[in-house]
Amino acid sequence: MATSSRPRPPAVSTLASRSPTQPRRVAVLSLHTSPWAQPGSGDAGGMNVYIRNTSIALARRGVAVEIFTRATSSDDPPSWEPVPGVVLRNVVAGPFEGLRKEELPSQLCAFTAGVLRECLGHEAWHHSLVHSHYWLSGQVGWLIKDRLGVPLVHTAHTLAAVKNATLAEGDAPEPLQRLVGEGQLVAESDRMIVNTQVEAEHLAQYYAADPQKIDVVAPGVDLSVFRPGGKAVARAGLGLDPAEQIVAFVGRIQPLKGPDILLAAMAPILRSKPGVRLLVVGEASGSGLSPERLMAAAEEFGVAGQVTMWPAQPPARLAQIYRAADLVAVPSHSESFGLVAIEAQACGTPVVAAEVGGLPVAVADQVSGVLVDSWAPERWSEEIASLLAAPKLLREMGEAGVVHASRFSWDATVDGLLASYQAALRPAATQMRAVSG
Repeated sequence: MATSSRPRPPAVSTLASRSPTQPRRVAVLSLHTSPWAQPGSGDAGGMNVYIRNTSIALARRGVAVEIFTRATSSDDPPSWEPVPGVVLRNVVAGPFEGLRKEELPSQLCAFTAGVLRECLGHEAWHHSLVHSHYWLSGQVGWLIKDRLGVPLVHTAHTLAAVKNATLAEGDAPEPLQRLVGEGQLVAESDRMIVNTQVEAEHLAQYYAADPQKIDVVAPGVDLSVFRPGGKAVARAGLGLDPAEQIVAFVGRIQPLKGPDILLAAMAPILRSKPGVRLLVVGEASGSGLSPERLMAAAEEFGVAGQVTMWPAQPPARLAQIYRAADLVAVPSHSESFGLVAIEAQACGTPVVAAEVGGLPVAVADQVSGVLVDSWAPERWSEEIASLLAAPKLLREMGEAGVVHASRFSWDATVDGLLASYQAALRPAATQMRAVSG
């Protein structure tokens, strides 16, 4: 990979130069986590997958993408080009290591200064607009918008008011500064992109957002990686028992994602059925839970021998895990969409998920999986036991899941992003025509 601090500007297609509402270059802000970080570790998750895949798809459409993220290691190159048309810049803002996400507001000024220096130092690479992800990046995007005189498009990914309304036991509420910051972004953004209509309604309900400024754009899935395959082959490749029934959890180990609820629900099933295994894939994020604490709880339940814990995995191996599982569980307390659910279904594995946020869109209830309207472990235990006892139904749901997931692709997501970008650029284009006329 290239490590030059000033890589050549990616080429821009003739399509992108035809219309003033067609973006030529987009500045993408992802302050607290790099899109090329491993999902499931630290603060990396679905947002990383989203930014990475949409950036690649935008570049293929001839829209140059320049991503700004905070450097977290002295080994991070100032910039590099992970794929043609996408430049990732590691901005030095605060110490490289040991800075928690909750402490990042102290580095907003430093990060903003670093982004502006890059943007203003490459005026020939003029950005058409800024697209910020998560509220921390949005605070920077608001300032960059004003300084560069370009529109701001913001994607929240999660909302503090929604998370606080469905707070998991042992989880800390989101701070007031985030609630205030998200309210400011609603006022300052030219367009806001959400994953589902439910999220659009949350913006209006909790933040008095103007529905006319909100664009609903569903995330996608890489169907070339997450696709059906043989269960036996997948298990052989992973070293898993071909005879066991496997329920898998994939995600960050934190109260928000609910792995403790799943373990409590699985405990009576595991005790009564020696041929069942719980596979947990992910790493600690924030406070409240860790793989070690989860395994200690499994010891207390007397089921540690039937619980396997693996660290976060790259996409190809993650697809193997989905194919190897009989069922994937997503017991999140809050989920703006639920990429894990879509990825699992794309691999032909049914999903049992919490009926919250975007999961009712990601999962076709009673068709490709089951939605649970509670976080009571007893309810989850009942639903999981019922599904494991019906292998024919699991097969049918798995087949339906492949069809359901095929509706979601990153190309379709980028179609929606470009429409939102064009809507953000339209007022400026109209003003330019008026001036020139």
